[in-house]
Amino acid sequence: MFPQLRGVHFTAPGQQRGAIGLVAAITLGMALLFMLLVIDSGRLYLEQRKLQRVADMAALEAVTRGGSCATGTASTYVNNSASHNNFTPGGANTITPTCGTLVTGADNLRTFKADANQSSAIRVIATKTVQTSVAGGLWNLLSEQKIELDTPLTASAVGTIAGAPLAMLTIRSSLLDINSANSPLLNALVGGLLGGTVNLSTVSWQGLAATHINLLSYLDQLAIDVGATAGDYNALLNSDLRLTQLLDAAIHVLEKNGPGATVALNGVKAIRAIASNTQLLKLGDLFNIQNGTPRAGLNADLTAFELLQGIVQLANGNSAATATLNTTIPLIGNATVYLKVIEPPQLSIAGNPALAKANPTGPNQIFIKTAQVQTRVHLDLAIVRTLKPLTDALTSVLSTVLEVVKKLLGLNVIDAIKCLVSCESAQLSIASALDVYVEAASASGYVTDFKCASDGSKSLTVRGSTSLAKVSIGQGSNTVAFPPQDDDGNLIISPVKLINMDVKTCGLAGLICNTVEGKAGSFNVKASTSISSAAQDIVYTSTLTSPATLPKMGLAPYYKSTDIKDIIAKLGNGLAGHVETSYTPPPGKTVTGDLLNTVSTLVNQLIGTLTTAFKSLLAPLLDPIVNTLLKALGINLGNADIGANLSCNEGGRAQLVL
Repeated sequence: MFPQLRGVHFTAPGQQRGAIGLVAAITLGMALLFMLLVIDSGRLYLEQRKLQRVADMAALEAVTRGGSCATGTASTYVNNSASHNNFTPGGANTITPTCGTLVTGADNLRTFKADANQSSAIRVIATKTVQTSVAGGLWNLLSEQKIELDTPLTASAVGTIAGAPLAMLTIRSSLLDINSANSPLLNALVGGLLGGTVNLSTVSWQGLAATHINLLSYLDQLAIDVGATAGDYNALLNSDLRLTQLLDAAIHVLEKNGPGATVALNGVKAIRAIASNTQLLKLGDLFNIQNGTPRAGLNADLTAFELLQGIVQLANGNSAATATLNTTIPLIGNATVYLKVIEPPQLSIAGNPALAKANPTGPNQIFIKTAQVQTRVHLDLAIVRTLKPLTDALTSVLSTVLEVVKKLLGLNVIDAIKCLVSCESAQLSIASALDVYVEAASASGYVTDFKCASDGSKSLTVRGSTSLAKVSIGQGSNTVAFPPQDDDGNLIISPVKLINMDVKTCGLAGLICNTVEGKAGSFNVKASTSISSAAQDIVYTSTLTSPATLPKMGLAPYYKSTDIKDIIAKLGNGLAGHVETSYTPPPGKTVTGDLLNTVSTLVNQLIGTLTTAFKSLLAPLLDPIVNTLLKALGINLGNADIGANLSCNEGGRAQLVL
């Protein structure tokens, strides 16, 4: 059986024990080696991860705190962060920041570009040394390289703030000092613009000027009051809201400000009492934001006086009301002042300056302006008799005037007392009233450029334009406060009959007399002048040593002024060549020949004198009345106060990008 197995010998089990032990030893050795490699590689991995965490945290802290390589703050912030994360710079341990920007290439990939003058992005490189791994040592040994006992590790991180830049412009009232002299004017002005009567004390007006309201809080309160969607500020600003709703929201915000706002609160309540409950307004005409602007774009403080001032002007610009003030002008006399808002102001606007820079006057412009107003000052012309240059001129031509009248009317001018039956005499009289019109177009400003290396190194350029001012002198209407305008925008006014040549008829030895005003004709005068709008670039800059000169969003804005010096003198000097005089002959009479030459000589003689007289009239008139009224509306004929804020990465958070 099984003959094929003959001669085969089997090995005994005892002879295989040595081979199994060898295989087991080799397997165990390999396991220990791999375990060593895993543990050693894990050690290197953990060391690298710890180093990367140090670099990441340092980069985030540097950009969050606005570090700058130019000032050395980036290095300080990076070292502080490393120390907080148990990484002590020094020796083989190094951590180095590099400032710059992110650049997107043609392949749409972002890369870091070093620039010591920029810090919109900061790269941090951290290095340290650890003991060389077993695998590394074996590799060097097998590749016949020098065995290094230490291995350098390097970690790199680039941090930046992801938010877009955000800029805000504001324009403020030039009326900084409210006292007992101008507070009555404010009562008449605000009451007149709203079509009612206000009687606030000087303390109340001062309280309104000293109390601040946060615009964002105001809009949130307004949204609650009118039932609008919370946070949808664009829709709220462009909604039709009642005037009383706008004032009620201010009242509710002031109520939350506590006892310190009591005076301002009572002032707003008094004004709310005369406000129309039917007039609809758009608050977006006063405050505006670009589409897509974050909530921070409305985080600004303004005084209760400025908010109230803007709302009142907006209301007047959308109504037929005209403020009428009866007052006494020092050195001038009694006057009636009429004031009307033609176009309301734009008090503030926020948006992305990068979009505004691309098209400064386009749909994404950041633009503010003062109101455009018309003012009429109606004067009792008894004041003309006190203007010595004019009275001297009239006296010097009086004899010639009487000769002209005598020839025109055929009068036998004699002493009326000696008239037995009837005789006529000529006499001169001054017009009873004169109107001075002042038109102030908007002063404005808009963003044209910006730079945002960081909040510690930034600038904003604003093109500021001063008000265009026009002054016209003539005879106004008794039925309307303001006359119509021609196609060129000039007021259509009549010349004032400055000098009337009257005829006095007496009889019965002068016991019965009758005077006919202007029977012998009149000398007429009309004048106009203007100061053109002047534009200039206003540059706001901020550095780490002077951050208040261009503060971040949410802080008080920094104001600068566009300025024209001696505005009243310029208006007065502008009258030269713009005073129009004429002579109206007696009814039914024609001036011809020598008489015409005589009248022309008189008219030309009076032009220079009238120019000088009106120049001396403008300064005492415009300084105390017109400028005070316009300042109460946030307007100064000579300048505009423009405030600016700029945050380089408003609304964004620090993040790692490379």
